Amino acid sequence: MKLDNQPSSEMIDLVKHIPLYQDAIQKKYFPILEKAEIARDFPENWMTPQLENALSTGKAEYILSTGTNHARMHLIRPPYFLLHSYYQLWSEHPDIAFTWQQNCQRVSITTVMATEHVIRVNARQSSTRVNPDAHPALEPRRLDARTLYLNQQADPALWSKSEVECMLSEIALIRQTHPQGWYHLDCSSYYLAHLLRKISRFGLQHEFHPPASIIHAYEYTPRNVRRFLLQRFDCPVVDLVGSTELGYIYYSDCQGNYSPYLGQMQAELLPVSGNRSIYSLIVSSVRNPYMPLIRYRSGDCVQTTDGSANPEKIARFCGREKELLSLDSGLFAHGNFDDWISEASAEIFLYQLHLLDAPQAQLRYTTFDEQPIPADAAAALQHRIAQTTGLDCTLEHCSHIPIGRSGKYVWLTRAGQNREKEAHV
Repeated sequence: MKLDNQPSSEMIDLVKHIPLYQDAIQKKYFPILEKAEIARDFPENWMTPQLENALSTGKAEYILSTGTNHARMHLIRPPYFLLHSYYQLWSEHPDIAFTWQQNCQRVSITTVMATEHVIRVNARQSSTRVNPDAHPALEPRRLDARTLYLNQQADPALWSKSEVECMLSEIALIRQTHPQGWYHLDCSSYYLAHLLRKISRFGLQHEFHPPASIIHAYEYTPRNVRRFLLQRFDCPVVDLVGSTELGYIYYSDCQGNYSPYLGQMQAELLPVSGNRSIYSLIVSSVRNPYMPLIRYRSGDCVQTTDGSANPEKIARFCGREKELLSLDSGLFAHGNFDDWISEASAEIFLYQLHLLDAPQAQLRYTTFDEQPIPADAAAALQHRIAQTTGLDCTLEHCSHIPIGRSGKYVWLTRAGQNREKEAHV
């Protein structure tokens, strides 16, 4: 499948009946596909006789994307499309395939939105999905026989002792399903870091049994958060990158090196104007036969090992295109600020940069040890930000940074943009 603007015969065959692509096929030129274009005249712009039949027979279904980093999109895909993508990658990953082969149960600790989605799915299918022999508190949160979602709180920083004890008791029940007590932990890295801190705060270390393998996904993982996790787990910890509409497309090894996972896909990188080292990830995918996405802007920003536009040389995912910071001094990604923060202090946990009237800014942060970072570290960080960006940035240590409505953290806010409502720990 070619990814220049000349469609191959294979590509034309796969999309030739889809109304959305008719103009591109006639011109033999595929422009960048934006999320707004996907939503235009939905679902008519995607409808074909084959898709109508798939929808009527249950081979395809309507869903909404999570809306984590953009407005929620209507999508059409096979049932459990993302789950099957996850399972396939887990079963093939060189570092963690052993827990798949051992038939380990998967425990997921991520947004409450994900848990609520599973509950809604089960409510629709309760007549065929309910297992009367299962623990009644667990059943509504089982995505399938192998995956259980634990979190039932919008903000993990606000987990109570009883909520943490409940999650640990459910992990203990899952461990009983394996002869060696093994299980696989799927999580947002932030959520797992919160859980570890809560376990320590509430003195529940003896009740927590570490997993045999860990995947963190769902959002950008700061260097300090990954370091915090690696110091506390003696098992493989890998990262997955993907989305509701694409499935999983890249994975890391235990050292943090990324490899493409592009079956039925291909990637290209387009330079982001204003920064030579940041690229926008463009993906063509026919993995979902009901909504093939040709030259789709994923919204992810990446950097490569050699600064080139070669997608096989991706060194890291450095944030979302929507959250790029554009200043007179240049364009900066979340990953740029994260580098400076992690170099200044390994104790910084959460942070949020708030842009005031230029060149004023404020960086609010929490720490793993709940203490402000030393004055010399704070001064060094302020100097680095000023020197590189021109921002006059004050630092404020705080006890709590509220999570976004989507269940993910927003690292950048601007004057006139409401911060998430404060809550007390």
